[in-house]
Amino acid sequence: MSKVIAKTTKNNVVAGSDDAIRYYLKDIQKSQLLTADEERNIALKIETGDDLARTKMIESNLRLVVKISKRYMNRGLPFLDLIEEGNMGLIKAVERFKVSKECRFSTYATWWIRQSIERALVNQSRTIRLPVHIAENMNRMLKATRESLKQLNREPSDADIADVMGSNVEEVRRLQLLLRKTYSIEHPLGDDEGYSLMNTLEDTSIVTPTDLIENKDKYVFVKQWLEQLKENEREILTLRYGLDDREPETLETIGKRFGVTRERIRQIEVKSLEKLRTIMRTESEN
Repeated sequence: MSKVIAKTTKNNVVAGSDDAIRYYLKDIQKSQLLTADEERNIALKIETGDDLARTKMIESNLRLVVKISKRYMNRGLPFLDLIEEGNMGLIKAVERFKVSKECRFSTYATWWIRQSIERALVNQSRTIRLPVHIAENMNRMLKATRESLKQLNREPSDADIADVMGSNVEEVRRLQLLLRKTYSIEHPLGDDEGYSLMNTLEDTSIVTPTDLIENKDKYVFVKQWLEQLKENEREILTLRYGLDDREPETLETIGKRFGVTRERIRQIEVKSLEKLRTIMRTESEN
C-alpha cells in the first residue's frame, strides 16, 4: 500500500503542475492491465493473504482511478489529490473484493473509488459552513449517484440520479453546479491552509458566507467586485482561487506565468484582497 500511495504523494509536492501529472501517468503505464482470468487468479491469491498479488491488483488498476478522477476535476481539489483519494478507495476495494461476487473487479472498484473521492469533496464543503439543508441535499445527490452506479453498472445520467432522489433533473444540475462553484470560491488553498477568497472577504456585520451561498447571485457579485480591480490583480486572484471553474494554482506557478517571484505574487494577492474587501464593504453600505 505504501508504494502505491507514495506514487501520488511524491508528486503532490508540486501538485497542479503539468510535469507532475505527466510523470505520474507515465509511471503507471508500466503496469499491465489484467485479463478476466488473471484478475480471478490474483483475487484468489489475495484472499489467502498474498501481499504480492494484492500489490499487483492495485497497480494494474491505477489507470482506472485516473479515468474516474478526471470526472471530478475543477471541483476544488487538485487533480493529483483526486487521484490520491481515488487510490485509497481502490485499496479498500482490493481488500474487500471476493471472487464470489461474480463481476469484474473494475465494476466493483469503481464504486469504492468514487465514494472515496466524493467523501473528500464533501469533507471540503464542511469547512464552508454550508446551510444544513443544502449540505443534506448535496449528500443525497452523491448517495443517489453511487446507488445508481451500483444498480446500472454504468455512469448514471442526471435523470437516473433524479429518479433515485425523488427529485427532478433541474434540481440535480443545480446541486452539481453549486457543488462546483462552492469549491471554487471557498476552497482553502494548497499552500495556505484555511485561506480562501470568501473567508478573506468575510465581515459578519455586512453579510455572512451562508447568506452568500444561499443567494443565487453570489457569483455575480464576486465577478462584479473583481471587475473593479486592475487586470493583473483580477487575473492573479482568478488563478489563485480557481475561479471560473479553473484549478487553483500555487504562488510559484503564477509567478512563472508573470515572470516574477512567488513573493511578488503574494504581495499583489494581499493588496488585491484588501481592495476587494473594501469594495465589498462600500457596496454593501450603499
